[in-house]
Amino acid sequence: MGVTDAAVETVDLRRSYGGVAVLDGLTMRVARGSVHALLGPNGAGKTTTVRILATLTTPDGGVARVDGHDVVRDRSRVRRAISLAGQHAALDDQQTGAENLHMMARLAGLAPAAARRRATDLLERFDLVAAGGRRVVTYSGGMRRRLDLAASLVGQPSVIFLDEPTTGLDPRSRQGLWEVVAELAGAGVTVLLTTQYLEEADRLADRIAVLHGGRLAAEGSADDLKRRFGAHRLELTLRDARSFAEAAHRLGGRVTHRDPARLELAVATDGGAPEIRHLLDEVDPDRQGLARFTVREATLDDVFLTLTGDPVPARREAAGV
Repeated sequence: MGVTDAAVETVDLRRSYGGVAVLDGLTMRVARGSVHALLGPNGAGKTTTVRILATLTTPDGGVARVDGHDVVRDRSRVRRAISLAGQHAALDDQQTGAENLHMMARLAGLAPAAARRRATDLLERFDLVAAGGRRVVTYSGGMRRRLDLAASLVGQPSVIFLDEPTTGLDPRSRQGLWEVVAELAGAGVTVLLTTQYLEEADRLADRIAVLHGGRLAAEGSADDLKRRFGAHRLELTLRDARSFAEAAHRLGGRVTHRDPARLELAVATDGGAPEIRHLLDEVDPDRQGLARFTVREATLDDVFLTLTGDPVPARREAAGV
């Protein structure tokens, strides 16, 4: 991908807090008009990366560009090109939805009539027309997130940063927000999102960057990452405690998951029939101890565990880094 194709680019980006390196040489590119997800365990540097790109934090070293502009030297140009929707909706609860959008449009420099038209257009786009005359304090969580995202688009940015946009939303509201993000990318807006939901990254992102220890551990499409770092898994349920213990002994260090209470074991596999047959014969040679088995395809959970050594991340990022 050439430089002109990059809506966002970082080279050897560094940032420390209290002597602790949060970003330790992060280099990545985000293609224009794409949805790019940042994944990583708590403290991996996801939010710090977004804050630097949004000109809210200054890096200690390295280079970061947004829409071709350096985030330190060309801060004002970067801010005109971007919008940021954080984890918490930045709205005035005592104003109506329409009033919030009109106010944002006026702050963005639109004339009164143009601001009203922009507010009306955004209420329609985000399915908030019926609620536009109500005070935001009466909105549900999903409605507030949609309004916050609408407000972030008042200035028609070319790049939008979404920091955990669906945290705390119910499944229906998350689905609705996913559809909006897909529409943004389809309209040519570049979306860089951080998320703690692996399903969200799998569903939305054209490319996924996995951060670990302030560095880029891996990058690629969801399918590519699964192929390179995930693994099929043979999940076994044994008939009794004795069969469980014998199977666990035979598999030894190859066991990737064990649950004695449920008599369940799991082992990585290439998913091919020859290896599956071999493992089943090895685990249960007399064909008396195995109750059932399942072959599961690789998921982003597997990729995350392989690259970071951590289980699926918590829903909030500790210390905002």
